[in-house]
Amino acid sequence: MSAASNISLELLTRPGCHLCEDARATVSKVAGEFGLGFDEVNIEKHPELEKQHSVEIPVLKINGRVHDFWQINPKRLSKALAKLSA
Repeated sequence: MSAASNISLELLTRPGCHLCEDARATVSKVAGEFGLGFDEVNIEKHPELEKQHSVEIPVLKINGRVHDFWQINPKRLSKALAKLSA
């Protein structure tokens, strides 16, 4: 089992969010470079997540911990994934 297989990515979004569209593209590209996929969660279907993150959307979690919100920095994400994959 590779180190990358122990990495989980979760992108919290909501419909109609232009920042979410940008985040989806960034996460998809960077995660793909590491052979990873990600789960996208619509916070409107999860009241607890909506309450917790309503003003921070989009939110990227790596292994359950918030990594970035509002804008996903591709270089920062790449560095984090490289470190976790090592």
